[in-house]
Amino acid sequence: MTKIDDVARLAGVSTATVSRALRGLPAVSAATRRRVLAAAEQLEYAVSPSASRLAGGRTGTIAVVVPRITRWFFATVVEAVEEFLHQSGYDLLLHNLGGREQTRQRVLSAANLHKRVDAIMLVATPLRPADLTALTKLALPGVTVSSGSVVPGWPCVRIDDVDAARTATRYLLDLGHRRIAHISGDPKDELAFTTHLDRRRGYREALRDAGLAPDPGLDVESQFTIDGGTRATEELLRRGDPPTAIFAACDEMAMGAMTALRDAGLRVPQDVSVIGVDDHDLARVVGLSTIAQPATEQGRLAARMLLDPLVGRRREPPGPDAGADPAPGRRAAGDPPERPVILPTRLIVRESTAPPRAH
Repeated sequence: MTKIDDVARLAGVSTATVSRALRGLPAVSAATRRRVLAAAEQLEYAVSPSASRLAGGRTGTIAVVVPRITRWFFATVVEAVEEFLHQSGYDLLLHNLGGREQTRQRVLSAANLHKRVDAIMLVATPLRPADLTALTKLALPGVTVSSGSVVPGWPCVRIDDVDAARTATRYLLDLGHRRIAHISGDPKDELAFTTHLDRRRGYREALRDAGLAPDPGLDVESQFTIDGGTRATEELLRRGDPPTAIFAACDEMAMGAMTALRDAGLRVPQDVSVIGVDDHDLARVVGLSTIAQPATEQGRLAARMLLDPLVGRRREPPGPDAGADPAPGRRAAGDPPERPVILPTRLIVRESTAPPRAH
């Protein structure tokens, strides 16, 4: 196996000169560079990408932080990010918080990430003031995906969760439903998510726009899981006078709602309509109406926004549906945040929704 020492001997220069010449650095004459390149070609010497990056002060690794890797949205985003990083010659260092606050504090500490990664991506990871302080000390570029937290100088990719919830609720209202329940995330969640708050806001806004007062008895909190949706719907049914429709804050909760309704002897959609948010891989299988969000596109776009400044690529302007130019540059921590890039959602109607029987 050819080594850099072999190239140096053949070219008649030092190994340091070979390294500078092959990396395209200055302080190497044109004649010397040609001699080094010719020697490298003759000996079939290839520069190790990882070694080259380390020599340039880079690790070739991007840290990606997710609350729970087992959830559909997080896993889909991470898969898209990993694929993009792999094609670009970068590695992914995954930090799965597992829903634990203590883990978040440890992961975002300077000691844990310093000199280990070139940049950071936070996927739906809310931040406390102490977290922002830790990230500022790291002075690394970053991007957030589907996050309610703003990191100064970092771009953000997300959907409009308020609008997605309004769209789902308005669709149920247009079908003729007036007794519409909402099952959503638990505000006591250790990581303090904000997505469910935005979706509850959109649900309530749509009801008020229709002249209806939100009924606290039709609003149940649980976890963003199938089991959480099942428990929330069981609680709705225990309260009596069941709704004619349920808007679930995510598809996994919606699937749990469908399970609970079936177990209670109620039919979907004849007795109760159900709609969610996401367009989960199984949504089509179970016939679930939903508000589809482009999870894969969010991951891919966020990875490009993160890598382009690192590798010196110029980026095409965003499409007409994006909220802003996604080029993040390398900004100081005190700079104002960029406008988020907001990707569109769309209503997908399947078998789980229909007009109420009385309508």
